Amino acid sequence: MKYYDCDVLVVGGGGAALRAATAAKELEPECKVFVVTKGKLGTTGTTANSCSDRMAFHATLPHTEPGGEDAWKYHADDIYLLGGRVSDYDLAAILAKNSYAAFEYLDALGVPFVKKDGKAHQFVTDGSEYARACYTGPKTAIHIEEALVRKVRELDIKVIENSMIVSLQVEDGQITGAIGVNEDEEMMFFSTPSVVLGTGGGGEVFSQHVYPPGASGDGYALALKAGASLVNMEFIQIGIASVKTKLNCSGSFMRAVPRFINEDGEEFLVRYFPEGTSLAYVYNIVFEKGASWPVSCEHPSSQIDIAVFKETMRDKRVYLDFSKNPRGFFFNLLKAENRDRYVSEINNPISDEQRNSSPLARLREINPDSIQWLKDNGINLEKGEMIEIAESAQHFQGGVKIRDKGDTDIKGLFAAGECAGGQHGANRPGGNALLDCQVFGKIAGEAAVYHARSRKAAGWSAKIQPCDGLKQECIPAAQDETSGKPRISAAELRREIQSIMGRYASIVRTEEGLAKAWKSLEQLGKYHVDRAGLNIIEYYECLNLPLVAKAIVKACMQRPESRGPHLYFESEEDLRPAGGNPDYEKYFVIRYMDGGFNVQARTPVRPQESKGAEV
Repeated sequence: MKYYDCDVLVVGGGGAALRAATAAKELEPECKVFVVTKGKLGTTGTTANSCSDRMAFHATLPHTEPGGEDAWKYHADDIYLLGGRVSDYDLAAILAKNSYAAFEYLDALGVPFVKKDGKAHQFVTDGSEYARACYTGPKTAIHIEEALVRKVRELDIKVIENSMIVSLQVEDGQITGAIGVNEDEEMMFFSTPSVVLGTGGGGEVFSQHVYPPGASGDGYALALKAGASLVNMEFIQIGIASVKTKLNCSGSFMRAVPRFINEDGEEFLVRYFPEGTSLAYVYNIVFEKGASWPVSCEHPSSQIDIAVFKETMRDKRVYLDFSKNPRGFFFNLLKAENRDRYVSEINNPISDEQRNSSPLARLREINPDSIQWLKDNGINLEKGEMIEIAESAQHFQGGVKIRDKGDTDIKGLFAAGECAGGQHGANRPGGNALLDCQVFGKIAGEAAVYHARSRKAAGWSAKIQPCDGLKQECIPAAQDETSGKPRISAAELRREIQSIMGRYASIVRTEEGLAKAWKSLEQLGKYHVDRAGLNIIEYYECLNLPLVAKAIVKACMQRPESRGPHLYFESEEDLRPAGGNPDYEKYFVIRYMDGGFNVQARTPVRPQESKGAEV
C-alpha cells in the first residue's frame, strides 16, 4: 500500500473538484492539496465532456436584468420556486449572491465568454424570467474545465490520475483518511483531516443516460458508507436524447417539429394524449419541448416524455424523423408566439414553401450546425437517417446533504457540484449546474482548509496507516471465495441494476413498480460479485452502484406525488401522473446505518424575505 499525507484531499476531476482544489491552494499556498481523479486530468467527468446548442453558465451580473443591488434575490427565488420549495433557500441565496464573483474568476482565467460591448451576453433559459445565461457556445463546460486545468497546473497541485477513492476513514465523527486504488491495482492510503467530494452524478445506474463513462455515483456511495446523509435523490433530470451520440434532443431539434415514430413507422404521439386532442395542440407542445428538455410534471411537454417512455416499454425502438412532416403539419399550425420564437432563431432564411416542406428544412434554417454535428458523429439527416431516441438521465438534483460551507454531517467531509444536495430542489434554472460547481467548489475548498487548520491546531497528526476495520472494508466481498453465496459478475450486476432502474425509476414511477425495484435490488445484494475481467476501477464502480440505486429508490418511495422530474402514477396504465401535494413541500434525508437505510422527512430552510418573486 502506498501512503500519502495531505491537508486537503479532493476527489474528482470535474468543475467542482478542480475549483475546490484551486480555492484551497489559493487560500493557503503551503497547504498540501491532492486531487484524485479516475482518468487523465481534464478528460474525464461531465464538465470535460458536455456539449449542447449553447451551454449556459447562469449568473446575475451587474448588467443583468432587472438590475440593482437586489437583483440576486430574483435569481435566488427562481432557484427555490422552480425547485418546488424542497431545497434550502439560504443555499439558493449563496449561489445567486456569489454568481458574479464566480463568473469573474472564470473570465480572468480566460474562459472565452461571448461578449457584446464588453459585457457578457446573456440569454433566458428555462425557469428564469430574466436573461442570466452566459456562454461561450456549445463547449462552455469544456472551456471551463480547460481553464481550471491550466490553473491547477499553475498552482502545482498534486494530481493522482487513473485512481479511485473507494472508502473514507472516519473516527469519532471526523475524517481521518481515505483509501484508494490505482490502475496498477496498488492500494493507497491518504492521511488527511479534510476531504472534498466533487465526483459528479450517478448516471451509470440507468442504462440510458448522457453521462461520460465512469459516472457511477461514487461520492454518494462514499458518503453513505461514511455515515453522511443524502437528500433529494428522487429528483433526477431525465429527457430525450440520441441513443447513438448521447446528444440532448432539445432546442432547435424540437422547434423543427420532427416526426416521432416507432420502429414500425407509426407516428405514436397522439395515442398518448387525451382522446380528441387536436394535432395543432400536439405539435405546439412538441415545439415548446425545445425550451423544457428535462421532464417536469409542471410543464405540458412532459406528455412527450411519457409517450416516448411508454412506447419503449412496448419494446419499440423510437426515432425522430426529419425527412418529412408529421401528419397534418404545416408551419401556421404553430401559435403566433411560437412562430415568433422560431423567426427569432433563423440563421439561413428560406421561403415559406421550403419551411413547410420538412423538419429538415426547418432545422437547416434555424440550426444548420446541428445537422453537420450529427453527420460528423454518424447520423446523416440529409440522407434520411433518423435519430434513435430514449429517455436518458442527465443530472442529479440531489446528493450529499450540505450546508452553507459545503459541509456535511461528518466533520471534515465536504461536497460540491452535482455530488452535493440541498442547493437545488426538483428542478433548477438552466445553467445553474455549472454555476453550482464554481460557487460551492470554492466554498468547500476554502472550508476544507479552515477545518484542516483547526484540526492541526488541536493536535491532529497524520496517521501512518488506515485502521484495521477500514482495510477490511476495502477488500471486495468478491475476493471471499468461501462465502457460499450465489455468484454474479460485476458487469452483469451493473446490467441488472440498469434494467431495474430504467424500468421502475425513470419517467413512470408507481408504488407497485418501486416496490418491485426495491425487492430486486435487495435480491442482488445476496450475490457474491466476481470481477470477471473488468479493470480494478470499473470493478469498484460496479460495487458502488447497488447502494446508489437503493438510495434513489428509497427516496422515490417517500414521495407519493408528482414534483419536477419525479412523475408518480397511480397505475402504469395512466397517461398522466398524479398531481402535486403541498404537504410534500419537504425533503427526505437518507442515511445508511447498520446495513439499512434510515429516512427522515425534514422542512427545508425557508426564505426569510424576498424582493423578487412572491414566495
